[in-house]
Amino acid sequence: MKRLTREVESPRDLGVEFVKVPDGATIELDLRLESVMEGVLVTGTARAPLTGECVRCLEPLDQRVEADFQEMFSYPDADERGRPVAEPGEDDEETYLLEGDLFDLEPVLRDAVVLALPLQPVCRADCPGLCPDCGAKLADEPDHRHDDAVDIRWAALQDLAETMKDGEQDNEPRTDGDDSQEK
Repeated sequence: MKRLTREVESPRDLGVEFVKVPDGATIELDLRLESVMEGVLVTGTARAPLTGECVRCLEPLDQRVEADFQEMFSYPDADERGRPVAEPGEDDEETYLLEGDLFDLEPVLRDAVVLALPLQPVCRADCPGLCPDCGAKLADEPDHRHDDAVDIRWAALQDLAETMKDGEQDNEPRTDGDDSQEK
């Protein structure tokens, strides 16, 4: 067993559309390499900076991601050492192979980091976002309101509420004597 700590440059396009690790950023790796019968078992943690924007207020993010991973890198001739050989199409797992004393960690790192990214990144947990009417940042203006704005779907109820304020009652008989509820 061997422990390693390395800093590597991030590969291109490590992330998704709205949050990612910047190209060329430094990724800190803590690795544990264990020799096993079939190859080398690599267990590790990757830490990297994130760039993107908050999904609520669209402010730039300044966060870090931490991703744990574990993968087996097999010797190319491991099947000859007694491990059962899978029939073609029977084993759908991706197999990573050692090339001499080297292994390519990028696909494993890419899978681990992308899966560890937040689905909806926010600048802080209680971010109030933007005003849906005017786009003002609600964190800067906590008392922000639009009293005169009425949603078109509620306009009829708004009119009814205004007539109720004027003193008109729904259950009062009509002045012309024709009360439809008594018929």
